[in-house]
Amino acid sequence: MTKASPLVTVGIPFYNAEKTLADAIRSVFAQTLTDWELILVDDGSTDGGLEIARSVDDPRVRVESDGLNLGLAARLNQIAGLARAELVARMDADDLMSPTRLQRETAVLATHPEVDLVSTGICSVNREGQPVSVRGYAPGKEATARNLLLNASAIAHATIMARTAWFLRNPYDTSIRIAQDYELWLRACARGDLAIEFLADPLYYWREENKSVRKALLAYSVQRRLLFKYGHLGLSKVDVIRRIVQLWAKPGAVLLLSLVGRMDLVAQRRYELTGDVVARDLKQEVERVLNTEVPGLA
Repeated sequence: MTKASPLVTVGIPFYNAEKTLADAIRSVFAQTLTDWELILVDDGSTDGGLEIARSVDDPRVRVESDGLNLGLAARLNQIAGLARAELVARMDADDLMSPTRLQRETAVLATHPEVDLVSTGICSVNREGQPVSVRGYAPGKEATARNLLLNASAIAHATIMARTAWFLRNPYDTSIRIAQDYELWLRACARGDLAIEFLADPLYYWREENKSVRKALLAYSVQRRLLFKYGHLGLSKVDVIRRIVQLWAKPGAVLLLSLVGRMDLVAQRRYELTGDVVARDLKQEVERVLNTEVPGLA
């Protein structure tokens, strides 16, 4: 790394995200930490997303496009390889992040050299970008092998900032098209290379309603397969059997809720919203992000 290198690289892979990409970019420009570079990686979009990315007029922004659809894992590996900074923060093209996310995550990694990754809490927002509910780290949600296998860890993939060197020595498995993060956490944990710190505060805004039900169902199948591979790390045979039963039952419940149009119940079950949890005015923060001006972006 040279002295001219930015403090952090923000990587956003996108595929047919013309409706949300501009807002994701705005959330980067809204950051209180300004020493960043933004890499926008097109994964073979067929809509206007690439034009939106290319319209941004700022030397800190790079757009990569090869016309191919390689999948998320390949693009995240590509971002790590292209990063000029020693830290990489990732986010999805249909989400937003708090203006203080980069500042707070870089501070953790600067003061804790033994830590390689940081994950934060999440605020779920609706299609209009209005906060609905939050979840964050709580004692007992550490990234142990057992918690990972039981899906009880607080790691939230889209909120991750990690040292670039960690991403380079722990690349995503490009043969997995969904739940690549889950496989990565288990593989790194098995190697003893998952030194992660958590920030409970919701510093990432997740548009849960935009997430595909089909992808959620596929993720359960990947989890079942990985359970057989890594189950010995932290579960008894009884635990493995119980978990397998759960991973067969949950897809049915999600599919049923989707068919009756009540996926909102999933969010209500997974998230807790209390006044004590939220110290910030999340609604005001989202509005600030959405109103951030970006050079060249209409």
